Amino acid sequence: MNKIYEALAEVNKVIKGKDETVLKVMAAILAGGHVLMEDIPGVGKTTLSTTFAKTLSMNYKRVQFTPDVLPSDIVGFSMYNSKTGEFDFKSGPIFCNFFLADEINRTSPKTQSALLEVMEEGSVTVDGITRKLDDVFVVIATQNPSGSAGTNMLPESQLDRFIIRLSMGYPGHEDTINILKNNISGKSFVEPKIDLNELKVMKQEAAQIFVHDAVYEYITCLCEATRTNEFFSMGVSPRGGISLLKMARSYAYIVGNDFVRPEDVQAVLPDVFCHRVKLSSKARTEGMNVYSAIDELKKSVLPPRQ
Repeated sequence: MNKIYEALAEVNKVIKGKDETVLKVMAAILAGGHVLMEDIPGVGKTTLSTTFAKTLSMNYKRVQFTPDVLPSDIVGFSMYNSKTGEFDFKSGPIFCNFFLADEINRTSPKTQSALLEVMEEGSVTVDGITRKLDDVFVVIATQNPSGSAGTNMLPESQLDRFIIRLSMGYPGHEDTINILKNNISGKSFVEPKIDLNELKVMKQEAAQIFVHDAVYEYITCLCEATRTNEFFSMGVSPRGGISLLKMARSYAYIVGNDFVRPEDVQAVLPDVFCHRVKLSSKARTEGMNVYSAIDELKKSVLPPRQ
């Protein structure tokens, strides 16, 4: 467990004042999920990704998504070899451990959909041949919700593939001062704290954290409540419930709990549900946002007694 704390501390050396965000990204990685970072430019989304990749000794690739990026630019393509008379596969940047899809909403839906199989199955199919990716594979996608003109918003089917959606937000006053002081060279040195084999073991350990039947019931009730609550017009799917369970397990593992507590579920609930629900007209009329609606939902479902 000390290894995880060392890794989190290493990331927090670069990402100032965002300890909870860093912890939840780590939980998503241990849960085997992918992360959608939705925020304005310049708050550190790309820096967060590169720092995590270095700290966890992961093979890192980044693609800046633009309208002319094709699916083959991501997954790879077959090229005819005149010497052998056969087609050779040229792998794309997706063949890595840590893939950063920068401004994913600026590319075409066809290219966005090319990531679906990769994110869900951990494999790539080109010309009828399926190729598996490494067991440790994480996608972090970023998008700017403010500059949405001329973009292609992700459909619900793809949003559901992201285990959590996070927003870093602006740093605080003191954190901003520290960022300015430590950014004279423009780069921060990061040391690897966990190797891939250790990370695989941690993922297995996190997946085995004990969950009581009462917590299973609690997660189920939270998901069902989104489908009947007056503030939502679309509720959470069964995949969303599985994502909540995985994140709660990883969160409990990181904070040192031997079993999943209701507090672990509540800690990750907004990040798992925020991109899987749609606000009703009543919620919008009352000036609610998705997080305040989820907070009301959380209050309406009683947690199990410990």
